[in-house]
This record gives sequence, structure tokens and C-alpha cells, in this order.
Amino acid sequence: MGPFVYVTDLHGSRWRYERTLELAAEVGAALIINGGDLLPHGRVHEEQARFILEFLDPHFAACRDRGIRCILIPGNDDLAAHDPLLDAVCGKYPLVSNVARRLVAVAAYDIVGLDLVADFPFRLKDRARMDTRDAPFPAQSSGGILSVPGGWREIPDWPAYARTLPTIHDALAALPAPRDPGRAIYLLHGPPAGLGLDVCRGGTPVGSRAVLRFLERVQPLLALHGHIHESPEESGAWKNTVGRTLCIQPGQARGSLTAVVGALDGMTFERRVIPEGRR
Repeated sequence: MGPFVYVTDLHGSRWRYERTLELAAEVGAALIINGGDLLPHGRVHEEQARFILEFLDPHFAACRDRGIRCILIPGNDDLAAHDPLLDAVCGKYPLVSNVARRLVAVAAYDIVGLDLVADFPFRLKDRARMDTRDAPFPAQSSGGILSVPGGWREIPDWPAYARTLPTIHDALAALPAPRDPGRAIYLLHGPPAGLGLDVCRGGTPVGSRAVLRFLERVQPLLALHGHIHESPEESGAWKNTVGRTLCIQPGQARGSLTAVVGALDGMTFERRVIPEGRR
């Protein structure tokens, strides 16, 4: 499979996308994996749709021209109303795959993705779910909203509505099974609990126990996460293990690009923090 570059939580930063492509070329990587929160931050329909059409489309073309494959999932800040548009743009390029709740084979490896995350206090709930049926709800700032084409659907009683949806545990169980878990890579936007990869500012851990138990049971080769930008600085950890599974959560700091360069042959991984403007 050769070396690859893993990034997450780019939130529509054109510089970070362009620098990631340059980094892939520098290290001889033929694969970029993006762990979600692809689009500009904030609940702005027009801005996110425009970014898909005006930036991601030509960016994927630039990756194609360099022979670099792109595998990605949306994250919790990416409006689900634009998923059909994202799929349409990805579908233009044979080397681009949105693997949210899907599987794609890359050489001898299978990559499986999940865009959903354990519930949080924020209003946008497109990809928020109860972690397990008995999980408590975090304190909510107000009712939830879901994106619909051109607007919003208000969910005044979010906990009641959330109880009607599949949990993270359910969603993980429904994912397509890899050919061989020992050669599987899971691209899960939300990090597992208990590994220091889920620590918010101030030290509060918010990871998913369902994800942790899933990884304990399935034991894939590698699990790639994101979502909590500041976690590596808060906990001091950007990788950890669950049995035989290596879990990576590089974070994403302001004013820089954080990326991991990995090689599965020797299971070597290097976290790089590149200041903005540094080539």
C-alpha cells in the first residue's frame, strides 16, 4: 500500500488541504485519508455547498493528476443536507471515496468509515447519536436542529428524538465487515473513551465507550479518529492501543497543519505539525 497521509478536522482551510497534498507528494504517499469535518466551520449552507463545488472538486482533480487517492468521511460540523452533493463530486473521480458507513478496498486492506459521534451539547445534531441506550445525555444548550436542503428542522426535545435513532453502538454493528480485521482500517470521526484521545479543553474526556468496546471486540489493524482538536495538547497523547489495534488521533491546532505520515508495512507513524505558511 505504501505510505499515506492522515489528516482530520481541516474545516474548509484551503491552505491545509493544499499543504496536505504537498506533504503527500514530499513523502511519496499515494493515499490521503481525511477523518472528517471537511467543510468550513459554521452552520452556513451556501458556504459549505460552495466549498464542495468550488474547492473540493478541483482539489480532487489535482489529487487525481498526481495519482493520489483520497478516502474521506464527513464529520459532525459537515451539514448532512450536502451529503448527496459531496457524493456526486466524489463520484466524478475513481480515486476518491466517501466511506461514511461504507467499505472500500485499498490493495490488501479494507477501510471502513463512520461519520457519527456520541452526543454533545451543540445544537447541530445531524451526526450526533446516543452512545449506547443507557448513556446519559450531556447538558444541552437548547433544542437540536437538523439540516435540510436550504434550511433547518427544529428538534425541540432532542433527547426524546435521539432515543428513536440508532445509537453509536448500533451504527458500528451495522458497518460492513472487512475481509480480515487484521488488515482493516476503521475511519471513525469520534475517538474511543479511555485512551487520552478524547480530552477537551480543561481536561474533560468525551470519547465513546461504544467505539472502545467495538475496537476491543473487532481488533482491526488501525483506527483513525479526530473530532477533539485540542486533545493531544490536553492529554499529551495522539496515539494509543486497544489490544492489537493502534488508535491515532492527531488533533488539529490553530495556525498550523497537523498530519500523520504512516506506513503499514512497518506500522510506523510520525505526527507532523507544520506552521501555516511553512512549505
